Amino acid sequence: MTQQDTLFSKIIRREIPADIVYEDDMALAFKDINPQAPVHILVIPKKPIPKLADASPEDHSLMGHLLLTAKRVAEQAGLENGYRVVIV
Repeated sequence: MTQQDTLFSKIIRREIPADIVYEDDMALAFKDINPQAPVHILVIPKKPIPKLADASPEDHSLMGHLLLTAKRVAEQAGLENGYRVVIV
């Protein structure tokens, strides 16, 4: 499977439907179709990075942006009392 054929790439290109809750030039956030928590939202980069180990030093700003996006999405979801962020 190429980076262009991943499930996430297809969601970004709108080839697969998703319940999108946030989007900007660098990130996309959408509800998980098989939630493992009452609120389960995935935040993904629009740049194809299969896993954190594949991020390069040039992705420094993008990685920070993803964490701030997760914070923003959690606030929008009303999760004032805390939330978990899992990085894969």
